[in-house]
Amino acid sequence: MDKICFEFGIELDDIVEAEPPSTGVEYKIDIPANRYDLLCVEGIANALAVFLQLKGAPELKRYEPEGTILETKVLSSTAGVRPYIVTAAVRNVNMTKGLYDSLIDLQEKLHHNICRKRTLVAIGVHDLDSLTPPFIYSAVKPQDIKFKPLNQQKEFVADELMEFYQKDTHLKPYLHIIKDKPLYPLVSDSKGVVLSLPPIINGDHSKVSLATKNLFIECTATDLYKAQVVLDTMVVLLSEYSDRQWETEATRVVYESTKKAHLYPSLEYRSEVVDVNEANRTVGISIEADVMAKSLSRMGLDSSVLGVDKINVKIPPTRHDIIHQCDIMEDVAISYGYSNIIPQLPPAATVAAQNSLNKLTSQLREIVAQAGFTEALTFSLCSMEDECEKLLQPRQEKEKVLARIANPKTQDFQVARNSLLPGLLKTVHANKRMQLPLQLFEISDVVTLDSQTDTGARNVRKFCAIHYNKTPAFETIHGLLDRVMQVLEVKYPEDYRLTADDDPTYFPGRCAVVEYRGKRIGKLGVLHPKVLQNFDCNMLCSAVEIEIEDFL
Repeated sequence: MDKICFEFGIELDDIVEAEPPSTGVEYKIDIPANRYDLLCVEGIANALAVFLQLKGAPELKRYEPEGTILETKVLSSTAGVRPYIVTAAVRNVNMTKGLYDSLIDLQEKLHHNICRKRTLVAIGVHDLDSLTPPFIYSAVKPQDIKFKPLNQQKEFVADELMEFYQKDTHLKPYLHIIKDKPLYPLVSDSKGVVLSLPPIINGDHSKVSLATKNLFIECTATDLYKAQVVLDTMVVLLSEYSDRQWETEATRVVYESTKKAHLYPSLEYRSEVVDVNEANRTVGISIEADVMAKSLSRMGLDSSVLGVDKINVKIPPTRHDIIHQCDIMEDVAISYGYSNIIPQLPPAATVAAQNSLNKLTSQLREIVAQAGFTEALTFSLCSMEDECEKLLQPRQEKEKVLARIANPKTQDFQVARNSLLPGLLKTVHANKRMQLPLQLFEISDVVTLDSQTDTGARNVRKFCAIHYNKTPAFETIHGLLDRVMQVLEVKYPEDYRLTADDDPTYFPGRCAVVEYRGKRIGKLGVLHPKVLQNFDCNMLCSAVEIEIEDFL
């Protein structure tokens, strides 16, 4: 087992005696965080069986029922709480004790992994025969919600439920997600029976037991893509035990606000064309296209040869970890066997050298420090308010270049910074008791949106310095800029010049654009009093911020 796991690219961590009432031994296996399909026993068993060529990869399908399709209506009130829901139905399931335990275990692992402790996605699995479709997903005032939660003997109003579960070590960590919201998300059927109060607890009425035959799965979410990943993972486990193995019944979700209907689960296959020569070169091996196709099929990626040096790879809906061709090449290496790859020296002799941009950055840091400025290192994430309102910049225009964080942990870290200035002003605020003047600088990367790159964003290295004192001392910042240009051997006015500008961040008539060989690379000037007030700084301040990559 240890050898098989190693060859497959996972690690057998330990073998221990099973805890009663189980008997025999338990295998503890470390699974990569992005392999959601391996988070249950059945998933690992199927993957290893395909890898050992004991069976072929299953063909996952979604079918539409002959009669009425199960429908869930999403009311507009959910938009401010958990706006998305995805659903599926799996019928005629042979519910055994082993499947029941795997279902609960997979649900918990997904909640702690991709679901981020239920903040992004919350999973509910229900006995379909105990419910009356269609279903309704809404957001309701807490005092208007009353139902009997899972494994409880009496009904609770939602407000009482929050207090009741304050003493529950398992559910207490999730209460904060909706506790202070004016409306709570609620999934119910056409008769008003509560299926779940996501992301806290399911209703007792639709709980799953060993007698359950037909299952209804719903995943409410703040991230639709992750909800689809979770739903695909859940239905694959359950469909293995159904009469129509590896097939899942389609369900419909209709949004009240847009009137659009969506069928779930998606269970979409996609294809990638891989260059055999590029894969061989990347991995460090030399195998033919047909051999590589067979190797990838062992990893659950059904592949076929398109030509002498091309392979068509069919990626199943369970492999959400594959987002780039390099992920496919990794599977080529695993299937070929890392131990079979012959170590080689690099084909070209090179001399190590420091990255030119980093070298320039280090040299500038030394020059600016010698000029009497103290270096600061600030957070690379900040809030929308820091970049927009506090700097008096129009949010609508600024949002065009700001890279937003999809699910920020706090309001202070909503976007990747596009300017170094807010971080330095925050540093000034935290050090107002220090002796004046405060002369700070930072040379670091910022992020700006760019549709021309693979990621949709790119890093830009910037230099920013501020002088904070009883007087703005604009001449100090101007002199620092001249000194930087001097050591960079940039001549004025041939190579760079200053042009008057009007920017809301700076005091009117006290702002200039820095131009280098005809390109605008930054600005300097005296900060507007309202900007200083927004950062709770009570002295005057001048600043300069420029891009430095053009000097290479």
